[in-house]
Amino acid sequence: MKQVRWLACIALAALAACSSRPRDPAPVEERALSRPAPVSQRVLPGAENAGKPGFYTVKPGDTLVRIGMDTGQNWRDLVRWNSLDNPDRIEIGQVLRVTPPEGAAPRPMPAQAATTAAPASATASAAASEPRAAASAPAASPAPAAAPAASDAGDEAVAFQWPLRGPVLAGFDEAKNKGLDLGGKLGDPVHAAADGKVVYAGSGLRGYGNLIILKHNNTFLTANAHNQSLLVKEDQNVRKGQKIAEMGNSDTDQVKLHFEIRRQGKPVDPLRYLPPQ
Repeated sequence: MKQVRWLACIALAALAACSSRPRDPAPVEERALSRPAPVSQRVLPGAENAGKPGFYTVKPGDTLVRIGMDTGQNWRDLVRWNSLDNPDRIEIGQVLRVTPPEGAAPRPMPAQAATTAAPASATASAAASEPRAAASAPAASPAPAAAPAASDAGDEAVAFQWPLRGPVLAGFDEAKNKGLDLGGKLGDPVHAAADGKVVYAGSGLRGYGNLIILKHNNTFLTANAHNQSLLVKEDQNVRKGQKIAEMGNSDTDQVKLHFEIRRQGKPVDPLRYLPPQ
């Protein structure tokens, strides 16, 4: 009997030992942490042309008017060459064509057919900018019927005259002053420095106030800034000496005319091109 009990105890002890053995752990399944796929940056229009001759990459603060003046082009041509739906909306990093496409010439759009409004003071940004209405120009007498359009010759033979007779308040400085500042009285007449075509008339370029830009040929532009009133409209042909504006102090602290001559978009010293006073 004792032997039976002893065997039973041994059996019970064996069962207890089996039940207390830890089970083998489940195999560890190594899973790589899932990482979100990189978000590809949006490709801006014209990016494939960045750095190529004849193309321009938009920088902060740019407007079509400023780009046109800096490249010697009519902003309307930039709209056409780049198929822009809204001239007030250009983006930092966008690449624009600033020379005519192959086989095309920079032909100004006739005023009657132009449906695109002049870009306001909108500056380039990643989002839509806030347009500001350009200064309204009073009705002006029509230009003489024989007034020529800007020459396509692109030569250097432009005989400039002074836009007004007044003291030189500040001379040309490539870093600080891109033209001449001329003194006078509020309302004094401002004249076209040479035959040409009005490629911009408005107040959309910060720092210039009421501005008129004339294109004289494919080489030269002139800018007349800070006017009180503008007497010509975009796409209008003007004659050398024709009254185009009245002196003012728009976007400046005194009555003056800021006058620039730009050769292929680059500011040059007007005294090199103007006759002695």
